[in-house]
Amino acid sequence: MINVVGIGPGDLKMMTFQAKEAIDNSQVIVGYKTYINLIKPILSDKEIVSNGMKQEIERCKEAIEIAKTGKIVAVISSGDAGVYGMAGLILELLEVEKLDLKVNIIPGVTASTAAAALLGSPLMHDYCHISLSDLLTPMDLIEKRVELASQGDFVICFYNPRSKGREHHLERAFELIKKYKSADTVVGIVKNAAREDEEKIITTLEAIDYTLVDMTSIVIVGNNSTYKADDLMITPRGYKI
Repeated sequence: MINVVGIGPGDLKMMTFQAKEAIDNSQVIVGYKTYINLIKPILSDKEIVSNGMKQEIERCKEAIEIAKTGKIVAVISSGDAGVYGMAGLILELLEVEKLDLKVNIIPGVTASTAAAALLGSPLMHDYCHISLSDLLTPMDLIEKRVELASQGDFVICFYNPRSKGREHHLERAFELIKKYKSADTVVGIVKNAAREDEEKIITTLEAIDYTLVDMTSIVIVGNNSTYKADDLMITPRGYKI
């Protein structure tokens, strides 16, 4: 059996009871080494299999091979296992191999909802997630999604917004957004959500300092109704008050 577990954004207090129970009931824990380190305090008696970035396929294949021996395996993802996590890859691999292993998908608190709680209430109306990593998705398709989401005035949560290898992707995304949203549209940045050195910044499309953003950041761009109140970012739901 394989439990695909969303462990939340980092703080153990944000892990669900179901996720903790699934890990407790698993014999082997498989995951990216950074995420393993986040939950090490609850893994004292577990067999651990970990590896580095860009080794997701190898990691999931190894989890399946272990599960085939009869052991209960937990494959962990940060945030929610079904949001840029391992749930899809495990299911795809099982389908390709035509294996009949039992799989439980355990949801978790996403980085975007953890960031939104810190910022205030930016996700109170329609929103979408867009990853700016072009490792698995062509950049022209990412840009199309950014432009259409902006045209529809969605609140946009950007995952993987900026790295050393992708220094200008966020800047390019903001150029597209500015075609449909005003320059003073509120933007929230949360670095290390629910982890050590958590930090939040509220700025605008025009005033953003791109150098403050890295791969540990979530960037939330408001819609045309989003506003800043003190140190909070608020998107009205539309209630008549």
